[in-house]
Amino acid sequence: MIYFDSAATSFQKPASVAAAMWEALASMSSPGRGGYPAAAKAADTAFQCRSELAELFGLGNPEQVVFTLNATHALNIAIKSLVPPGGKAVVSGYEHNAVTRPLEALRARISVAAAPLFEPDAVLEAFDRLIRPDTDAVICSHVSNVFGFIQPVEEIGKICRSRGVPFIVDASQSAGILPLDMGSLGAAFAAMPGHKGLYGPQGTGVLLCREDAPARPLLEGGTGSQSIQQQMPDFLPDRLEAGTLNMTGIAGLLAGVRYVRRGGLEKILEHEKHLTRLAVQGLETLPGLRVYASPGLRDQTGVLSFTMEGRDVEDLGEALAERGIAVRAGIHCAPYAHRTAGTLDTGTVRLSFSDFNTPEEVARLIRAIHGDLGRFF
Repeated sequence: MIYFDSAATSFQKPASVAAAMWEALASMSSPGRGGYPAAAKAADTAFQCRSELAELFGLGNPEQVVFTLNATHALNIAIKSLVPPGGKAVVSGYEHNAVTRPLEALRARISVAAAPLFEPDAVLEAFDRLIRPDTDAVICSHVSNVFGFIQPVEEIGKICRSRGVPFIVDASQSAGILPLDMGSLGAAFAAMPGHKGLYGPQGTGVLLCREDAPARPLLEGGTGSQSIQQQMPDFLPDRLEAGTLNMTGIAGLLAGVRYVRRGGLEKILEHEKHLTRLAVQGLETLPGLRVYASPGLRDQTGVLSFTMEGRDVEDLGEALAERGIAVRAGIHCAPYAHRTAGTLDTGTVRLSFSDFNTPEEVARLIRAIHGDLGRFF
């Protein structure tokens, strides 16, 4: 199988990830539940993972790194810590349902900083118009999961700081690919999955918390600390980590983060962009195909959407699957992004690359669309 759906889950992982997970199963219990070796090893592994993540994302204290089930879990904590029922939020025009559905559940008043695709200056202007001192939170995806559009989160963060408004960054598509420094960004929270660009397993996620962020638990329960009291601890990470940690997943995530740090973000990004350029060049030669690409990929990562005139995107995705090529087709859980870009009625076919894809795989995709798939349409 040729796998081009890493924006959903990076299916191909470093070998060290599986090895770390097997070792965890064989040697670890749960941290904070005892002083015996299996518990101590789990506690050490969790701390190592927090420390590597803190260093990667510019946090001074590893205890500000909270483990979650996924980015959706992390975003729910962040949003519900800052936005009260009926509160006011400003979001970009490219948000995922992991942001917009929690806001809808809160019956929040949502203002959308909509701007044309691949125009970061227009995005910034839209946020500048909408952010007011009475805004409860501003939420922005660092990179669109549909189009790979890199949004100007650093500049948006500056506006938020100048107006005293908390900022949440959804780093689901940027973590492990683009630099993100919590110290300079000044965001209250940043949320990310472990199973995409950090090359960890499913069932892992991370919430990065500014030291003074008003973190509110979604769940209450055992933490292995302050067990006599009936309220959740008032310190991180325990305050947000009720119940038993996924140590097998955390061990795999630690191996994935170390893989990313050894390879380097710049190298991984350039590899993904190289593959994206090859895909753009090949797809644009096909009549009736529209490719959504930033000029020179200046404002884009290794995520690429396209449509084919007169062809249903789901049919195209299924036809590619029959040829052993995995892509995603449809709305991608992001109707806001499609509405902003004008593709809500059709959806798109999305290609998303990882460090494990090759130019030959891209060439095989182009040959499939140009040749064999002609019989399907």
